[in-house]
Amino acid sequence: MNKDFVNDPAFLRGMTTRRIGRRDAFRLAGLSAAGLALAACGVQGKGSPRPTTSAQVQSEVEKYWSGKVKNGHVNFANWPLYMDPKRPELKKFTERTGITVTYKEVIQDMPSWFAKIQPLLAAGQSIDYDLMVVTNGVQFTQLVRLGYLVPLDHSKLPNFAANAAERYKNESFDPGNVYSIPWASGMTGIAYNPKYVDTPPTKIADLWNPKYKGKVGMMADAQEIANFGLLLLGIKPETSTPDDWEKAAEKLREQRDSGIVRKYYDQSYIDPLAKGDIWLTMAWSGDVFQKNISDGTDLRFVIPEEGATIWTDNMVIPKTAENPVDAIMLMDFFYEVEIAASLAEYINYVTPVPAAQEVVKRHAAEATGERKKLLEQVANSPLVFPTEADYAKLHDYRNFTSTEEQQKFERIFQAITTS
Repeated sequence: MNKDFVNDPAFLRGMTTRRIGRRDAFRLAGLSAAGLALAACGVQGKGSPRPTTSAQVQSEVEKYWSGKVKNGHVNFANWPLYMDPKRPELKKFTERTGITVTYKEVIQDMPSWFAKIQPLLAAGQSIDYDLMVVTNGVQFTQLVRLGYLVPLDHSKLPNFAANAAERYKNESFDPGNVYSIPWASGMTGIAYNPKYVDTPPTKIADLWNPKYKGKVGMMADAQEIANFGLLLLGIKPETSTPDDWEKAAEKLREQRDSGIVRKYYDQSYIDPLAKGDIWLTMAWSGDVFQKNISDGTDLRFVIPEEGATIWTDNMVIPKTAENPVDAIMLMDFFYEVEIAASLAEYINYVTPVPAAQEVVKRHAAEATGERKKLLEQVANSPLVFPTEADYAKLHDYRNFTSTEEQQKFERIFQAITTS
């Protein structure tokens, strides 16, 4: 990490001030995510069959990348606060390659972003970006299904091959990383306030414990609560069936109707948890880490015995990109260990580059005072660097095979939080 960057008071303020996180952006957009998601599911288009064999993938890769050359620029679309405002990593990329980058924080949530770019992609028109960060889920599936993403040439991704954790090299939503490589991840687990909870929760079943009546927070997001209902029953969300959804919904209704749930929250659960309005809750790992650093709270995060879920934001290249070679060079650049460490030190989400942890530890050892303390917290946090045992308990989200399937799922679980 650049020492001027580390010593910069603005950096320290960024680390110690409660930031609007990647999940806050979803809430602040003020959009009906579920409604937009369903609309996105119904988008019609010619589409293109996903290659199913390595030979088919290679054929698609060769067909697309043949004759493509470096142009010297990248237009990059990302979420808010997913990179330091000074863009130290992008400056280093430009110094090394001569490729300039226009970076814009224009993605507030996936449904509205998809709604914006889909008509342009359908018409074969530029969306004005060569690289964008897309969350795994229904919109990612639609982008693949409609043929809107570039198949990646992995011969141009040597850093990814060398440094990415194995967990990120064969994601269920993109087997073989045909179209994407991860930017960052986060976990959905249980957070609790030790001021009020004497016995730390270890299971999802603890969120159903009558002794916490009126003190449990659950998420309003249909897919998130569905995952916990399924895991409670020992069902893997990623392979669940409609019959499984009905069983999970019944357990969630029992929890709601017995008065255990105080409220179904968006990201606003974190402050009630800190104040004691709720004692334990479903939670996103990044929220807990950032809240503790910014406010000095001592909230705890647990990956329950039944398992938890992991979401991943992924770098992809749209089919109408004007500078795909420059874009894939930038994608691979972020898998250099030093660069991955620099990014993790700012955004505090799970990095797909495990070797970055040793770099952050080295930076902490070289630092002094408050800066040293902050970097040590990042380096030693399982919320930024999960262990192999943690990863073994993490599940992917359900990938829907049709509009009807997605709509049925949404109807079942939205009814719990809105009634």
